[in-house]
Amino acid sequence: MRMTEASPHVPFAAQLAHAATPVVLINTFHVDPADTAAFRAAWAEDRRTMQGQPGFIRAQLHEGLGGSGVFVNVATWETTAHLGAAVQQLRQQPRRQAYPPSTVASPHLFEAVEP
Repeated sequence: MRMTEASPHVPFAAQLAHAATPVVLINTFHVDPADTAAFRAAWAEDRRTMQGQPGFIRAQLHEGLGGSGVFVNVATWETTAHLGAAVQQLRQQPRRQAYPPSTVASPHLFEAVEP
């Protein structure tokens, strides 16, 4: 899996340094449509891992229509500190190799400004 920044102004790592409660991770994935099943299996395993981490609230994967190969993960965490710790733990595991080589991820953090 290859990572790209969703924002040219603030990299994902810098976003993790900002305090937000709760924080919403929106991660857009582009995958070769032929790799959809392998991508979904890898993402499901990562979700199971994340569900066991402190501060995890929920995550849901959305798939683009028409076989576009675009997926969006929307995950909510209690704080950026919780998410940062979970991301560090995930990076220490060889999980990235489970994703198809065509996978490109663009994570970005958000906080609600309107109800």
